[in-house]
Amino acid sequence: MPSTTSSPSPAPVGRRERKKAATRQAIADAALRLFLERGYDEVGIREIADAADVSTTTLFKHFPVKEALVFDEDSDQEARLLAAVRERPEGRSVPAALREHALTTRLATADGDPAFTAFTDLVAGTPALRDYAQNMWLRHTAALARAIAEESGLAADDPACTALAHFALEAPRAAYAHHDPREAINRAFDLLEHGWSALARTKA
Repeated sequence: MPSTTSSPSPAPVGRRERKKAATRQAIADAALRLFLERGYDEVGIREIADAADVSTTTLFKHFPVKEALVFDEDSDQEARLLAAVRERPEGRSVPAALREHALTTRLATADGDPAFTAFTDLVAGTPALRDYAQNMWLRHTAALARAIAEESGLAADDPACTALAHFALEAPRAAYAHHDPREAINRAFDLLEHGWSALARTKA
């Protein structure tokens, strides 16, 4: 999955971990290249394994289902998202932390990144990938809502936390089609910040 992150994830520690990460990346890169060249449904698992010079057993150790090959950053993306809330500086609101995360890790370049565009076109044009992406989005939303509730002293099922999580994740996705994605994200988060501040005052 093409990354829009401005800062790379921390490097794995140790030779074994580095080798596993390199193998995983090689598999994901080979899969995406083949999918973009020929289409997702036209490429088989064995072809991907051969292209990455690994066995199919090794491939499935890293990616249990075919769709996961396209979304290889799923776990890392969720970890960064939750860290943005849980590790935010003292005094920074949850919406402000999520705004910063959206601007620095999820914002596509204003002029359009060809690799990112090719990736999104692949997902949009493949029903299996669209379904997987939607389920991934729902998992991230639920995890973020729980983190927001924990950090805000609210009930785990508080609808305000779910709403903030939903719109915080949706804002960058909606902004990609805007002529000025950064402005679009900022305007969306201005609204979220205002609403969350009003909720905080009510709770106080």
